[in-house]
Amino acid sequence: MKKCLIIANGSLPNRKDIEYAISSGYEKIICADGGANSSYKLGIVPDFIIGDLDSIRPDIYKYYKNRSEIIHLKRQNDTDVEKAIKFAIKNKFTHIFLAAATGDRLDHTFCNLGIVIKYFKKISIRLLHYKSLLTAYSGNIRLITSPGEIISVYGIDHKTFISSKGLKYPLRNIAIPFGIKDGTSNVALSDHVDLKIRGGIIFVIRDYGTMKKNGLF
Repeated sequence: MKKCLIIANGSLPNRKDIEYAISSGYEKIICADGGANSSYKLGIVPDFIIGDLDSIRPDIYKYYKNRSEIIHLKRQNDTDVEKAIKFAIKNKFTHIFLAAATGDRLDHTFCNLGIVIKYFKKISIRLLHYKSLLTAYSGNIRLITSPGEIISVYGIDHKTFISSKGLKYPLRNIAIPFGIKDGTSNVALSDHVDLKIRGGIIFVIRDYGTMKKNGLF
Protein backbone atom coordinates (compact mmCIF):
# COMPACT_ATOMS: atom_id res chain seq x y z
CA MET A 1 0.00 0.00 0.00
CA LYS A 2 1.18 3.50 -0.83
CA LYS A 3 -0.40 6.06 1.47
CA CYS A 4 -0.62 9.84 1.58
CA LEU A 5 -2.16 12.50 3.81
CA ILE A 6 -4.13 15.31 2.18
CA ILE A 7 -4.80 18.44 4.23
CA ALA A 8 -7.63 20.61 2.90
CA ASN A 9 -8.70 24.14 3.85
CA GLY A 10 -11.44 23.33 6.37
CA SER A 11 -11.48 23.18 10.16
CA LEU A 12 -8.02 22.80 11.67
CA PRO A 13 -7.45 19.18 12.74
CA ASN A 14 -5.82 18.12 15.98
CA ARG A 15 -2.05 17.83 15.56
CA LYS A 16 -1.96 14.54 17.52
CA ASP A 17 -4.51 13.02 15.15
CA ILE A 18 -2.40 14.03 12.17
CA GLU A 19 0.79 12.77 13.79
CA TYR A 20 -0.90 9.43 14.47
CA ALA A 21 -1.94 9.11 10.82
CA ILE A 22 1.61 9.91 9.70
CA SER A 23 3.02 7.31 12.10
CA SER A 24 0.51 4.81 10.66
CA GLY A 25 2.05 5.08 7.21
CA TYR A 26 0.44 8.18 5.70
CA GLU A 27 3.87 9.76 5.39
CA LYS A 28 3.65 11.78 2.17
CA ILE A 29 1.81 15.02 2.84
CA ILE A 30 -0.15 16.93 0.21
CA CYS A 31 -1.81 20.27 0.94
CA ALA A 32 -4.77 21.31 -1.18
CA ASP A 33 -4.07 25.03 -1.67
CA GLY A 34 -5.24 26.75 1.55
CA GLY A 35 -4.54 23.52 3.40
CA ALA A 36 -1.02 24.87 3.52
CA ASN A 37 -2.26 27.50 5.98
CA SER A 38 -3.45 24.70 8.28
CA SER A 39 -0.22 22.77 7.75
CA TYR A 40 1.74 25.84 8.82
CA LYS A 41 -0.33 26.24 11.99
CA LEU A 42 0.28 22.56 12.79
CA GLY A 43 4.02 22.95 12.29
CA ILE A 44 4.06 20.47 9.41
CA VAL A 45 6.08 20.79 6.21
CA PRO A 46 4.16 19.19 3.32
CA ASP A 47 5.84 17.41 0.45
CA PHE A 48 3.47 19.04 -2.05
CA ILE A 49 1.13 22.04 -2.23
CA ILE A 50 -1.38 21.76 -5.08
CA GLY A 51 -4.15 24.00 -6.36
CA ASP A 52 -4.96 27.27 -8.03
CA LEU A 53 -3.20 28.94 -5.09
CA ASP A 54 -5.88 31.53 -4.42
CA SER A 55 -6.25 30.54 -0.75
CA ILE A 56 -2.72 30.07 0.54
CA ARG A 57 -1.51 33.15 2.43
CA PRO A 58 1.35 35.02 0.68
CA ASP A 59 3.64 34.77 3.72
CA ILE A 60 3.01 31.02 3.99
CA TYR A 61 3.63 30.58 0.25
CA LYS A 62 6.95 32.31 0.74
CA TYR A 63 7.76 30.13 3.76
CA TYR A 64 7.09 26.89 1.87
CA LYS A 65 8.52 28.01 -1.47
CA ASN A 66 11.89 26.36 -0.84
CA ARG A 67 10.62 23.67 1.53
CA SER A 68 7.82 22.03 -0.48
CA GLU A 69 7.10 21.33 -4.13
CA ILE A 70 4.39 23.79 -5.16
CA ILE A 71 2.23 22.80 -8.13
CA HIS A 72 0.09 25.60 -9.58
CA LEU A 73 -2.96 24.29 -11.46
CA LYS A 74 -5.11 27.09 -12.83
CA ARG A 75 -8.04 24.98 -14.05
CA GLN A 76 -11.41 25.64 -12.41
CA ASN A 77 -13.32 22.52 -13.42
CA ASP A 78 -12.30 20.69 -10.25
CA THR A 79 -11.75 21.69 -6.63
CA ASP A 80 -8.36 21.92 -4.98
CA VAL A 81 -9.14 18.75 -3.03
CA GLU A 82 -9.91 16.98 -6.31
CA LYS A 83 -6.66 18.26 -7.78
CA ALA A 84 -4.81 16.75 -4.83
CA ILE A 85 -6.66 13.44 -5.15
CA LYS A 86 -5.98 13.25 -8.89
CA PHE A 87 -2.31 13.92 -8.17
CA ALA A 88 -2.30 11.08 -5.63
CA ILE A 89 -3.92 8.69 -8.12
CA LYS A 90 -1.49 9.70 -10.87
CA ASN A 91 1.41 9.00 -8.53
CA LYS A 92 0.15 5.50 -7.68
CA PHE A 93 -1.02 6.14 -4.13
CA THR A 94 -3.61 3.60 -3.02
CA HIS A 95 -4.85 5.14 0.26
CA ILE A 96 -5.62 8.71 1.30
CA PHE A 97 -6.18 10.12 4.77
CA LEU A 98 -8.17 13.31 4.12
CA ALA A 99 -8.12 15.92 6.89
CA ALA A 100 -9.65 19.41 7.19
CA ALA A 101 -12.13 18.60 4.43
CA THR A 102 -15.09 19.71 6.56
CA GLY A 103 -15.79 22.98 8.34
CA ASP A 104 -18.06 26.01 8.42
CA ARG A 105 -18.92 25.78 4.70
CA LEU A 106 -21.63 23.14 4.39
CA ASP A 107 -21.37 23.16 0.58
CA HIS A 108 -17.65 22.35 0.78
CA THR A 109 -18.33 19.58 3.30
CA PHE A 110 -21.08 18.10 1.13
CA CYS A 111 -18.86 18.32 -1.95
CA ASN A 112 -15.99 16.51 -0.23
CA LEU A 113 -18.28 13.72 0.96
CA GLY A 114 -19.31 13.30 -2.66
CA ILE A 115 -15.66 13.18 -3.71
CA VAL A 116 -15.15 10.10 -1.51
CA ILE A 117 -17.81 8.37 -3.62
CA LYS A 118 -16.64 9.87 -6.91
CA TYR A 119 -13.12 8.41 -6.59
CA PHE A 120 -14.09 5.27 -4.69
CA LYS A 121 -13.12 2.89 -7.51
CA LYS A 122 -9.74 4.55 -7.99
CA ILE A 123 -8.46 5.12 -4.46
CA SER A 124 -9.41 4.42 -0.84
CA ILE A 125 -10.16 7.61 1.10
CA ARG A 126 -10.56 7.95 4.86
CA LEU A 127 -12.03 11.32 5.83
CA LEU A 128 -11.44 12.76 9.30
CA HIS A 129 -14.02 15.11 10.83
CA TYR A 130 -12.94 16.12 14.34
CA LYS A 131 -13.21 12.77 16.17
CA SER A 132 -15.11 10.91 13.45
CA LEU A 133 -13.54 8.86 10.67
CA LEU A 134 -15.58 8.16 7.53
CA THR A 135 -14.76 5.39 5.06
CA ALA A 136 -16.69 4.16 2.01
CA TYR A 137 -17.10 0.43 1.36
CA SER A 138 -18.66 -2.04 -1.03
CA GLY A 139 -18.60 -5.84 -1.30
CA ASN A 140 -17.73 -8.08 1.66
CA ILE A 141 -15.94 -6.22 4.45
CA ARG A 142 -14.60 -7.23 7.85
CA LEU A 143 -14.09 -4.35 10.31
CA ILE A 144 -11.68 -5.05 13.14
CA THR A 145 -13.43 -3.59 16.16
CA SER A 146 -13.69 -3.84 19.94
CA PRO A 147 -16.82 -4.67 21.96
CA GLY A 148 -18.90 -1.57 22.60
CA GLU A 149 -17.43 0.48 19.77
CA ILE A 150 -19.99 2.81 18.17
CA ILE A 151 -20.30 2.22 14.43
CA SER A 152 -22.69 4.14 12.20
CA VAL A 153 -23.68 2.82 8.79
CA TYR A 154 -25.23 4.91 5.99
CA GLY A 155 -26.53 3.81 2.62
CA ILE A 156 -26.57 6.13 -0.37
CA ASP A 157 -29.55 4.94 -2.42
CA HIS A 158 -32.39 2.41 -2.67
CA LYS A 159 -30.31 -0.02 -4.74
CA THR A 160 -27.67 -0.73 -2.08
CA PHE A 161 -28.48 -3.57 0.33
CA ILE A 162 -26.56 -4.30 3.52
CA SER A 163 -26.29 -7.34 5.79
CA SER A 164 -24.26 -7.45 8.98
CA LYS A 165 -22.88 -9.83 11.60
CA GLY A 166 -21.52 -8.61 14.90
CA LEU A 167 -23.68 -5.52 15.34
CA LYS A 168 -26.13 -5.06 18.21
CA TYR A 169 -28.82 -4.03 15.75
CA PRO A 170 -28.30 -6.38 12.79
CA LEU A 171 -28.89 -5.34 9.22
CA ARG A 172 -30.63 -8.07 7.24
CA ASN A 173 -30.24 -7.39 3.54
CA ILE A 174 -31.92 -4.01 3.76
CA ALA A 175 -31.48 -0.68 2.01
CA ILE A 176 -30.96 2.35 4.21
CA PRO A 177 -30.99 5.19 1.66
CA PHE A 178 -29.88 8.64 2.73
CA GLY A 179 -32.80 10.73 3.93
CA ILE A 180 -35.08 7.71 4.36
CA LYS A 181 -33.40 5.38 6.86
CA ASP A 182 -30.13 5.45 8.71
CA GLY A 183 -27.92 3.28 10.85
CA THR A 184 -26.66 5.81 13.36
CA SER A 185 -24.93 4.63 16.56
CA ASN A 186 -24.96 0.89 16.12
CA VAL A 187 -22.69 -1.08 18.49
CA ALA A 188 -20.00 -3.71 17.88
CA LEU A 189 -20.53 -6.88 19.93
CA SER A 190 -17.10 -8.48 19.48
CA ASP A 191 -13.67 -7.90 17.95
CA HIS A 192 -14.96 -7.79 14.40
CA VAL A 193 -18.01 -6.83 12.35
CA ASP A 194 -18.79 -8.37 8.96
CA LEU A 195 -20.66 -6.36 6.36
CA LYS A 196 -22.05 -7.64 3.08
CA ILE A 197 -22.81 -4.76 0.71
CA ARG A 198 -24.56 -5.35 -2.59
CA GLY A 199 -25.48 -2.92 -5.37
CA GLY A 200 -23.50 0.13 -4.36
CA ILE A 201 -21.46 2.01 -1.77
CA ILE A 202 -22.03 2.76 1.91
CA PHE A 203 -20.43 5.10 4.42
CA VAL A 204 -19.18 3.74 7.73
CA ILE A 205 -18.39 6.29 10.44
CA ARG A 206 -16.33 5.34 13.48
CA ASP A 207 -14.77 7.18 16.40
CA TYR A 208 -11.15 7.92 15.50
CA GLY A 209 -10.13 8.25 19.16
CA THR A 210 -11.52 4.81 19.97
CA MET A 211 -9.78 3.32 16.95
CA LYS A 212 -6.45 4.81 18.01
CA LYS A 213 -6.88 3.74 21.62
CA ASN A 214 -7.56 0.14 20.60
CA GLY A 215 -4.95 0.03 17.84
CA LEU A 216 -7.58 -0.40 15.15
CA PHE A 217 -6.28 2.25 12.75
